[in-house]
Amino acid sequence: MRIALDAMGGDHAPGPIVAGAVEAVRDREDLTVLLVGDKLRVETELLKHPDAHIDRLPIIHASEVIGMEDKPVEALRRKRDNSISKSWQLLATGEANAVVSAGNTGAMVASALMNAKMFLPGVRRPGIAAIFPSHRGPVAIIDVGANMAAKAEDLYQYGIMGSIYAEHVLGVAEPKIGLLNVGSEDDKGTELTKATRALFQNGPLADRFIGNVEGRDIYDGHARVVVCEGFVGNVLLKAGEGAVEFLFSQLKQEMAKLLPSLPPEAGLVIGAGLKDLKTRFEYQEFGGGPLLGLRGACIICHGSSRERAIKNALRVAGTMAEERVSAEFISQLTAALGGPATS
Repeated sequence: MRIALDAMGGDHAPGPIVAGAVEAVRDREDLTVLLVGDKLRVETELLKHPDAHIDRLPIIHASEVIGMEDKPVEALRRKRDNSISKSWQLLATGEANAVVSAGNTGAMVASALMNAKMFLPGVRRPGIAAIFPSHRGPVAIIDVGANMAAKAEDLYQYGIMGSIYAEHVLGVAEPKIGLLNVGSEDDKGTELTKATRALFQNGPLADRFIGNVEGRDIYDGHARVVVCEGFVGNVLLKAGEGAVEFLFSQLKQEMAKLLPSLPPEAGLVIGAGLKDLKTRFEYQEFGGGPLLGLRGACIICHGSSRERAIKNALRVAGTMAEERVSAEFISQLTAALGGPATS
């Protein structure tokens, strides 16, 4: 398994990006991570890990970096030798089985869109999935930012792709699909959501489609795939992340007041329980969101990702890129959508 990792992508690159790669190859003996980025800077970080498996961490030099503040398309055209484009090239040529980046999300998506050969048969636009927790296990929300001007066909395809991902990567048998809306009634929503609902109700996954779901319904887990347009999904994702951070900061403050009055062993038990609970809500557990609809696997990580998130992103990318998963993904998607990709 060979994964191209954008070593220069993210708010803290390349330090924690390289460290995550070192941990990933240590855990998986058949994994090689291609570190794409400035050779000198990446080598400097690798020297901080004397026990690293250098033979499975080759450096692919890229002299330029697309920053978080850069305009994606403009930057891709101006900075030709950037680490994002070079990572995609490695996937397109078969030198890598997957791509992982914590860099500029717009540039990651735009770079993929520039190469129509990367699209799976029948896919109109790729979508980013994010994993939310629920009472019944992980829920895939798609799209959370790849497509800001979605059509009903896009949302329908996201439901199909999200369902395949939930089955083969998250391990959910026959996942139910919901359409994010402002109410559960059929007459609620915009023209886009109404047209999307009609496609699901008359399509091959009608038996899995449960109709409209509201934002608060996500956490009960009845729908294990929730479909929405990229603008709405990105707002939902960022609001959720902020709510989790606020909740746990408040819990931390309250626990600091309470713990001095408790026996030491009680404090340890409560602390461990809170840590376990927070882990279930953190994006770092899955590393990032898969960009679905492309040949090969791609994980787009949070810009603030550190070592653990990168390590887990590489793990998930490896799972997605395994031949049996990829073959099943392509087979089911092609059967459900049919025909060549449309524009």
